[in-house]
Amino acid sequence: MKGSLIVIPALNPNELLLDYVRDLNNAGVKDILVIDDGSSEKFQPIFSELEASTECKIFRHAKNLGKGRALKNAFNYYLTLCEVNNFNGIITADSDGQHRVEDVLKMIDKMNECPHSLILGCRDFDSDNVPPKSKFGNKLTKFVFKLLYGTSITDTQTGLRGFPNSIIPLMVDIDGERFEYETKMLIEVIDHKVPIDEVTIETIYFDNNAETHFNPIKDSIRIYKVIFASFFKFVLSSVSSFLLDIGLFQLMLTLLLSMGLERGAVLIWVATTIARIFSSYYNFTVNKNIVFNGEKRIKNTIYKYYSLAIVQLALSATLVFAIWNMTNMSETFIKIIVDTVLFLISYQIQRKWVFSNEKSN
Repeated sequence: MKGSLIVIPALNPNELLLDYVRDLNNAGVKDILVIDDGSSEKFQPIFSELEASTECKIFRHAKNLGKGRALKNAFNYYLTLCEVNNFNGIITADSDGQHRVEDVLKMIDKMNECPHSLILGCRDFDSDNVPPKSKFGNKLTKFVFKLLYGTSITDTQTGLRGFPNSIIPLMVDIDGERFEYETKMLIEVIDHKVPIDEVTIETIYFDNNAETHFNPIKDSIRIYKVIFASFFKFVLSSVSSFLLDIGLFQLMLTLLLSMGLERGAVLIWVATTIARIFSSYYNFTVNKNIVFNGEKRIKNTIYKYYSLAIVQLALSATLVFAIWNMTNMSETFIKIIVDTVLFLISYQIQRKWVFSNEKSN
């Protein structure tokens, strides 16, 4: 069985880092890379002692560049190693000792079992020793992430992660310099259909998590901007095409009624079809160029997109007519309600099916 390179980003660490690396060495883990992410002069003796008394390498940043940059530099360094094939991948751990040596060893074993999966060491946020801000923040992020990306991840903010050789090149290309990078990598692996496997780990906090460099306001804003980025663009695209569709539908109703067409199924179907032809083309163009951002997606997605559009068209017209026939309410009002529900369903279908394979093609 292959071992892993353990990567530990560190910014102004205390002596717990010394103890942690020594414990890893004593457990037989010798391949360790510590990233000094621009720590101040006061903390340099910690790194000097690491070099002198433990089996690890130090990679230094002249100034603080952020956890995301530290991890990407480590991934890039790893890919240049002559002996890279001797490892099964990289395991990242925090410098404050939150991740037990036993859990790191479990991660190494799990990565040997699942050489094509992202491995996450997940904490139990229902345990009593979890600080309230950590419990609330992680549970909220888990809920939002599941809602928008359709994947349930127990611990979206865990720093204990395993990256097998097969996915490390993908990690180098992901944007993000600070804590938001770890959220972006989750989205990327989901978009690339990389399996995610979890390992349950012990939940450890020291001094109510006082050693963390996570800024609950600034870093949370960065993380949620990442989580909501594509959804907000999709919403803007959909709302604008929705308004165009409703406007064209109302216009066609007026024109067709003035031409003598009677109210009923034919009127609704004709008005819906004409409106949807124009609004769907507009929506596809915006999604291609702005929401999902890529010219190569036309050939791979246009058939899926218009298959979905046709189904939505049929459902919209059928449901509007059925409800109108039962209630005699305004066709436009009914269409707004029906298409709002179809919009929410369409978002998940477009993400999981229409555009799901684009980045890996």
